[in-house]
Amino acid sequence: MYDTILLPVAPGGEANDAVPHVASLADRYDATVHVVSAIDTVAQTLRGPQAGAFAERVETAAEERVAEVTAELEAAGIDVVGNVVHGEPLDVIENAIGDSGADLVVMPSHARTGLERVLLGSVTEKVVRVSSVPVITVPIRESDESDAGPNDAA
Repeated sequence: MYDTILLPVAPGGEANDAVPHVASLADRYDATVHVVSAIDTVAQTLRGPQAGAFAERVETAAEERVAEVTAELEAAGIDVVGNVVHGEPLDVIENAIGDSGADLVVMPSHARTGLERVLLGSVTEKVVRVSSVPVITVPIRESDESDAGPNDAA
């Protein structure tokens, strides 16, 4: 049923409660998991040495996060491919669905409400609205939210 599963991960995010779900689904369906992390190019359009240093830190964090998640999945015996892509997270995820041939996306969700939801939005919520394939959302546990950064949805 599911041959390819897409797992977006946030640069620098330590918590991703979606990883065990992806591992279980991939094991059950003998699927390949494509782990992708988006590096938002907005930071790269800013000028100055501080913006460049920030963009470099974000890229390093994304590469490390993808490596951690792919290693975790490989250790569980899952076929996995990892990739870091420059671009707006929603666009990166939409393109990754098509490029990888994903037939399922698994993403964490902060379940924000009220003003926080309006101001910060949710990459996961946007993906659910525009995805051409099913999206499974996994709530992030309360203890993980305090450790999560602002980009932990993708």
